[in-house]
Amino acid sequence: MCGIAGVLYRDVNRPVDPAVLRAMAAAIAHRGPDAEGFFTAPGVGLAHRRLAIIDLVSGNQPIGNEDGSVQVVFNGEIYNFLGLREELQAKGHRFRTRTDCEVLVHLYEEIGEQLVSRLRGMFAFAMWDARRQRLFLARDRLGLKPLYVYRDPEKFIFGSEIKAILAHPDVDRTLDVRALCDYLAYGMILSPRSIFARVQKLPPAHTLVVSPENLDADAVRYWDLVVSPVQGKSIQQWKEAVRAKVKEAVEVHQIADVPVGAFLSGGIDSSVLVAEQAAVGPSAIQTFSIGFRESQFNELPHARQVARQFGTVHTEEVLTAEAGGAIEQLVHYYDEPFADSSALPTLWLSHVARRSVKVVIAGDGGDEAFGGYSRYVHDLWEASLRRRLPQGIRKGVLGPLSRVWPKADWLPRALRAKTFLANMSLDPADAYANTLALCRPPHRELLMHADLRAQLDGYRPEEVIRRYYMLAPPEDPLAGMITADIHTLLPDDFLVKVDRASMSCGLEVRPPLLDHELLELAAQIPSQLKVRNGQTKWILKEAYRDVLPAEILDRPKHGFEIPVDQWLRGSLREMFQSLVLSPRSRGAELVDQQHAGRLYQSHLNGTGRHGAVLWSLLVLSAWAEKYLGAGKCSAT
Repeated sequence: MCGIAGVLYRDVNRPVDPAVLRAMAAAIAHRGPDAEGFFTAPGVGLAHRRLAIIDLVSGNQPIGNEDGSVQVVFNGEIYNFLGLREELQAKGHRFRTRTDCEVLVHLYEEIGEQLVSRLRGMFAFAMWDARRQRLFLARDRLGLKPLYVYRDPEKFIFGSEIKAILAHPDVDRTLDVRALCDYLAYGMILSPRSIFARVQKLPPAHTLVVSPENLDADAVRYWDLVVSPVQGKSIQQWKEAVRAKVKEAVEVHQIADVPVGAFLSGGIDSSVLVAEQAAVGPSAIQTFSIGFRESQFNELPHARQVARQFGTVHTEEVLTAEAGGAIEQLVHYYDEPFADSSALPTLWLSHVARRSVKVVIAGDGGDEAFGGYSRYVHDLWEASLRRRLPQGIRKGVLGPLSRVWPKADWLPRALRAKTFLANMSLDPADAYANTLALCRPPHRELLMHADLRAQLDGYRPEEVIRRYYMLAPPEDPLAGMITADIHTLLPDDFLVKVDRASMSCGLEVRPPLLDHELLELAAQIPSQLKVRNGQTKWILKEAYRDVLPAEILDRPKHGFEIPVDQWLRGSLREMFQSLVLSPRSRGAELVDQQHAGRLYQSHLNGTGRHGAVLWSLLVLSAWAEKYLGAGKCSAT
């Protein structure tokens, strides 16, 4: 795992300043603390920071082919590289290292840009082809590894993190107001946008070829996953197929020249992986857990139970409210406003694990693969009810009623009907976009500074969710929800969270449940075997019924959350008032402080529960303090 960066100038004779390349690499040194390397030629420069996992001695980058005409900088792991290496050697290619990275340049020589279709793993890389004078970039199928690109009339810049791009002295830092709207809506910024108008994410499963004469080339998708269940197999056959593929994925993800540990929450996904990992390894694996003093958020007893069952060397720590001071670290490592509060315990857990290991496996992807979110159950119930109600009642009665119904968190749960009424009045795709929203209209627009609000021009982030939901079979709402999640929440929230948190301390996290072959299998499993009689992840649980105890398999799903509601009423109160509500704060340039203040007061006096939205405003304002100061960027 590593960090990469580079620049390509339109002027092919323009030299790349080595000091600029060094600054770009230094900005992401935390991603690769073991080594750095550079390549320069007229008009182009590549930079690399290395975290040594495979071939600890001779695997430094950039790495070239035999004559040096192809050079690559690479971030990730290619789990099938040994088989590819043998195949390439049989064709006459000569290797200088034992790294997975070197496979890329030789495979490129054989099949060009199609090489990505042969790779099994997580990756983001940039490859300079001197003969063709072009730069080839690629990102893995699910978006596990990040890759950002910047373009203006004179240059093209790329980096594993935005901070590498901002280290170049001549970049436009104007904000993207639609990205800010994304953030207020969903707590993340939807691909391909970033918070900066000229910086974009290379989307997952895309390649991009640019050259000095064509810096504005479009990215090309090379793979897609749409959940489209097939019928015909028995439950026993599905259970056996799931067990076999999970086992094989875990085995593949063990390849390393350093020990591989595991994150262990005590939930089903991490427990399944630890069970399979313990079966593979000859010695006890190291597992790591984080907990909270607040009992309703604490999963440590369940993690301990699994650790005891499989004889792991277990480490755990407790996260307290004082850790809220790490918000500055979140802003530094995430570069953009990022409102998923579970980033905080993920950051903490990563540092705990890094004291002992350089690689861990984690359970990310199990919910998307096997239907694990509790919202799936709720929205399936809504979908069933929606089918029974005439459209005239849904649109003509429930829609208007939802707009006037109070958002009253203090009422009995049965009377908190605002979201339900709204969802029932919408079609399934729009209803799911509404379910996912962190902050819905009109509050979302009211929270935005009036000058920025005027620039939105009718933009609706919900349309992105809707577009992906509609890719799935219309008669299968669960397939629509999972497809939307895989294309939005997964790459732009959950994987961003894990990548930045883990790489902040040079820890590689591998998620076997996001192996693309496993996901392709899971996409074929009928939806009624994923969510069955109100039970989520049913087929995965049944597949491991003889391995894990019922207390682990059947307990309610527990998200990796922090007690943000309580903290905002207590230890974070002073910080919130200073960063979000003070007229002297930089957040005042982005947030309507009067509306934010009313929302916060409602939260403090208990007439509303707005912790997630208030946390997003706190992180946004902390981000503004860092990035809006000293004329570093502008919102228009």
